[in-house]
Amino acid sequence: MPKLARWCFRHRILVLAGWLVALVAVSALASSIGSKYSNSFTLPGTQSSQALDLLQKAAPAASGDVDQIVVATTSGKVTDPAVRERVEAALAKVSHLPHVVAVGSPYAAGSRQISTDGTVGFATVTFDLQAFDVPKAAVNAVIDTAKAAADGTVRVELGGAAIEQANNPSLGGVGFGILAAAIVLFLVFGSLLGMLLPLVTALVSLGTALGVVGLLSHALTTASYTPELALLIGLGVGVDYALFIVSRYRHGLLSGQSPEDAAATAADTSGRAVLFAGITVCIAVLGMFALGISSFYSLAVATALAVAFTVISALTLLPALLGMFGRRVLSRRVRRRLDSGTGPAHVEQSRRMAAWAATIKRRPVAIAAAGIAVMAVLAIPFASIHLGTSDQGNDPASTTTRQAYDLLAKGFGPGFNGPLQLVVPLTAADQPAELTRVLATIAEQPGVAAVGAPVTLGSPGGTRVDVVTVYPTTSPQDRATTDLVKRLRGTVVPAATRGTDLTVLVGGLTAIGIDFSQVIAGKLVLFVGAIILLSFLLLVAVFRSLLIPLTAAVMNLLSAGAAFGISTAVFQWGWGHRLLGIEGGPIETFGPVLIFAILFGLSMDYEVFLVSRMHEEWQHSKDNARAVGGGLADGGPIIAAAAVIMVLVFGSFVLGGLRVIKLFGFGLAAAVLLDALIVRLAVVPALMFLFGRANWYLPAAVDRAVPRLSVESSSAEPEPEAVAVPAAEPVLD
Repeated sequence: MPKLARWCFRHRILVLAGWLVALVAVSALASSIGSKYSNSFTLPGTQSSQALDLLQKAAPAASGDVDQIVVATTSGKVTDPAVRERVEAALAKVSHLPHVVAVGSPYAAGSRQISTDGTVGFATVTFDLQAFDVPKAAVNAVIDTAKAAADGTVRVELGGAAIEQANNPSLGGVGFGILAAAIVLFLVFGSLLGMLLPLVTALVSLGTALGVVGLLSHALTTASYTPELALLIGLGVGVDYALFIVSRYRHGLLSGQSPEDAAATAADTSGRAVLFAGITVCIAVLGMFALGISSFYSLAVATALAVAFTVISALTLLPALLGMFGRRVLSRRVRRRLDSGTGPAHVEQSRRMAAWAATIKRRPVAIAAAGIAVMAVLAIPFASIHLGTSDQGNDPASTTTRQAYDLLAKGFGPGFNGPLQLVVPLTAADQPAELTRVLATIAEQPGVAAVGAPVTLGSPGGTRVDVVTVYPTTSPQDRATTDLVKRLRGTVVPAATRGTDLTVLVGGLTAIGIDFSQVIAGKLVLFVGAIILLSFLLLVAVFRSLLIPLTAAVMNLLSAGAAFGISTAVFQWGWGHRLLGIEGGPIETFGPVLIFAILFGLSMDYEVFLVSRMHEEWQHSKDNARAVGGGLADGGPIIAAAAVIMVLVFGSFVLGGLRVIKLFGFGLAAAVLLDALIVRLAVVPALMFLFGRANWYLPAAVDRAVPRLSVESSSAEPEPEAVAVPAAEPVLD
């Protein structure tokens, strides 16, 4: 590590040029080839997946997404001749647009697509592709053509999964997050260059990584939101990694080292910790492969790539930049103090953090108990979490999807926003009569508002299916709708088809969302267990301890539970929902998966940086109290600053328009805040004070079996002695 840092320091122009060439080349290649993002995914073995496969075999063109054009009148009825003429003309134009294969008019005989009072009606639009594969231009063409029928007394709004693309989802105030991080860095370092180095290092590496992700989309099915999520995760991690190394570099300068020696020492200490922490984050996000859901594979790979590039840049580009700017990463006042001839000016530890460490040492039981109690209380709502897919009733009020949702709910009931789809393969001549009896039974079930007439798709001699639309009485995200699907599949349909040759599959977009939730819930324990086990083994190899990795694993679970608990209270129960501009509803199924993977990786970062300083002191003194107290006083301020930066970056997600983005940002910001300030800076040190020398115990047999990894300096040369100078500013000098 120090050899690499010295080489990059001495060949700084070459290293900088190499990174810039890589950035430009990858970006140009990605721009010329383009990307191939797709949000499609499969859920093998589920009824919804089987139903979709049958539809695609019977009628590929009619197996795409089905959306709605909702028409409402402020005076009169949608059946008035003038209104009907305008609407039918617009629907005729929509039917000839690209990727539209069918339009079901509300005026067709027996359509039952006009409300009882006649003020609301809806047409169905069937695309030839699944929702997220329909080109955005085609979606906008449908919206513009349909809305042309609106006038002073007629409203036209559109809803559905494909139409959702027109909402232009935003990941929030990324610029605000970067600006806020810059302000924190400036307050920490008191230097403009000290502030810029972590940001520049992170942005250059992420620009290169995102180009690679774009190229990757041609080889691996990659969701369209993958680059944005990888960017924001990589940004937070990258800035933190550079912060740790720049802070240690400043420490070396203040200890009297030359810039090159300080860079080598920083790489040999904080650089090693960065490498290990980055590996841990990559392990955490790649753990999503354990879920067996293809749409998560690309997200895991892209995020791991972003983190890997930030680690590489922190270990190569950053030393090169330090070589270019030397001592100018220090504030002018500190440089004048060093140049005054009084000798090295090094402030060993933060006075406030040293005082806090002393307080924990005096009252470890009380502080550990209080911290754990707070986290446990915050985790209580997690026990009632409802995983699902939030429907378009949670979209911003100004969007056409939200307005269409409200109109449909008003005219027909909330269940019309997420109908179920029965798919029945035709294999016998007497099936139509049997299917009629089955549909009559389904129509009588509680929770069913209406059952449509069967529509036969396919050609004679090939695969033929009957498709039936079932409208629940409750919204797609309601628990009652999930219960209805389970009841239909588990008891109602099997009982109604007993003794017949009928196979009735319950599918449709709402059922796909329900199956998605169940698949993830069924594999969540495996996912969490795999990540914890791998991280536990890595920490054992690094710190030669059983208690420290065990404590880290338990504390990570506690942090995740508290973060999920707060998210459940806000996004599911609706506490403070007006402040965030959201509606209460289910917690997005993939939210806990992504939040846990990222939180686990980041919390392990803080654990490594904190405990590595403690372990370094333990190796020298064999005094547990001195090691824990000194490590906390030394590394605590850096961890606090890094956590604040993370919270600001992730908190900027909350400024996004869509509920799922706000959930992701809020959950991560809350998780990092709680984990860093309560767990890492209070509970973990308190427990380590209590455990004493047992912290560093590893049975001899395990010690021989586990390979040795090190995040401490490999150099035997001690750092120069320094003259302690009282801190004159609250920075990490």
